[in-house]
Amino acid sequence: MNDSERKGTGEAEPAAAAAPSAEGGDPGATAAHHPDPEAADPGTDADADDAATWDAGDFANSLRTADLQGEVDALRDENAKMKDQLLRALADTENTRRRAERDKQDATKYAVSKFAKDILDVGDNLDRALDHVSAEARQSDTALNTLAEGIEATQRLLRDMLERHGLSRIDPAGDPFDPNYHQAMFEVADSGQNPGTVVQVMQVGYALHGRLLRPAMVSVAKGEPPQKVDTSA
Repeated sequence: MNDSERKGTGEAEPAAAAAPSAEGGDPGATAAHHPDPEAADPGTDADADDAATWDAGDFANSLRTADLQGEVDALRDENAKMKDQLLRALADTENTRRRAERDKQDATKYAVSKFAKDILDVGDNLDRALDHVSAEARQSDTALNTLAEGIEATQRLLRDMLERHGLSRIDPAGDPFDPNYHQAMFEVADSGQNPGTVVQVMQVGYALHGRLLRPAMVSVAKGEPPQKVDTSA
């Protein structure tokens, strides 16, 4: 059918394809030229996830590091305390050992103290016996002189024995008075010696390894009373 026939029959010519809307346009073209703002780039999302994961890991590691540092500090403090306790325990043990050793030595050195005090009475009696024998009597009486010589020999033997066991005589005649080793029985006025000087020894003293066993009983020179100064002039 030609064009005239179509016009005569009243058939209308198919309408031309509608032109793209100026306003809306082709949806596909619109999508191509104007991407959806909500649609994110896959690479960008992955980077964001990795950054978030990295930050969380760093924070966890920081917390773990802080916890470990706290544990290390606590262990150091505990170690220091235990070291101090150990040193104190060692010092106490050493002091105890030294004290025990000293006590043992003292027990050995001074075990004869009581026996020594008793034997000193024998020596005192020998001294008294010789003091009562005058030189004139010994010259005039041969038997008495022989007896006195025997007493002197016994006295020397006893003193040597006492010295071998650590006992030393304290005979301070003419020495300054020492209250640590002397016991003053009385004072002597006008003795001709300096005040505080031992004038006479009534009984000798003894020390055992330097420790006083018995003080020497002595008389001491009396000091002169202080002179009054005349202040009236």
